Amino acid sequence: MRIGVVTFPGSLDDRDAQRAVRLAGAEPVALWHGTHDLQGVDAIVLPGGFSYGDYLRCGAIAARSPIMAEVIDAANSGMPVLGICNGFQILVEAHLLPGGLIRNDHGDFIRRDQRLRVESTDSAWTNGFTVGQEITIPLKNGEGGFIADEETLDRLEGEGLVAFRYLDVNPNGSLRDIAGLRNERGNVVGLMPHPEHAVEPGFGPNTPAAMRSGVDGLTFFTSVIKQSVLS
Repeated sequence: MRIGVVTFPGSLDDRDAQRAVRLAGAEPVALWHGTHDLQGVDAIVLPGGFSYGDYLRCGAIAARSPIMAEVIDAANSGMPVLGICNGFQILVEAHLLPGGLIRNDHGDFIRRDQRLRVESTDSAWTNGFTVGQEITIPLKNGEGGFIADEETLDRLEGEGLVAFRYLDVNPNGSLRDIAGLRNERGNVVGLMPHPEHAVEPGFGPNTPAAMRSGVDGLTFFTSVIKQSVLS
């Protein structure tokens, strides 16, 4: 399986996402924001960072990059697309996921190993989890507060489109503790925490078993590979 990772000006975690793809057993393919060529990939990752310096709004300019026309078409045709942190912001700005992401309610950039509860496994990127499973994924953002109107929030809850919810502490003021979403079809997932930073023993979050041993993020990438094999 070939999974494309898009690099925008200001992307920081594109290489980390490529490494995660490789560790999961797929072939990472570097994609450049300024082209219209998806290079025949089977899935796409929009990585974290500060695309275009977060000018205007986080992800707003990147969502209008040339390659996003192809990403949007591919997503609407069913291709799996994962947006991580800034990638989640880009998915929202591209209207592939609803709502908005604003400045953290406490006004500060935050970095912590964040506990999450898996709310939905009906997606290409979460099928390897179980509903209610608690995982730990690194989080780092300054504008990660998820917002939406009450009608949209009720729809997300009612249709099971909340993919992840913050546990223990809400790190950024996200409404209803929402940490990530999926679309109705289940091929598009976006979340603020960074699964690509929890894929290799010795480099992930601390766990009761050992320091830096957390690899919960690897399941995102093995999930999409599994779905590709089964389909």
